[in-house]
Amino acid sequence: MKIHLTSVFVDDQAEALRFYTEILGFVKKHDVPLGEQDRWLTVVSPEEPGGTELLLEPARHPAARTYRDALVEDGIPLAQFAVDDVAVEYERLSALGVRFTQKPLETGPVTTAVLDDTCGNLIQIAGLPQ
Repeated sequence: MKIHLTSVFVDDQAEALRFYTEILGFVKKHDVPLGEQDRWLTVVSPEEPGGTELLLEPARHPAARTYRDALVEDGIPLAQFAVDDVAVEYERLSALGVRFTQKPLETGPVTTAVLDDTCGNLIQIAGLPQ
């Protein structure tokens, strides 16, 4: 068993696609229209195009908004992405205008930072020990 797909709830799929591809550096994998407004819209790491997909899921269900908003209110990231060097990514993303709610923080062998994805979520980036 392995993780094939996970999702983040987003307010606007077009804005989410822009942020996750142009800013974070993921690549679009699937973009399938679902009805008049929504799409089955996934992105993947360019380093693992056949790897785990991230679904940019519309946050239309009231429970999704309540859950997501409560996490943001408490400063809890919805997802975590691995990076080679948190400090380098922090500088790169900051230069692109990304807002961080937590600057790089070393906690033992792991360094983390938390960013606002502009789509209603907090995302943690982590430099994990090799």
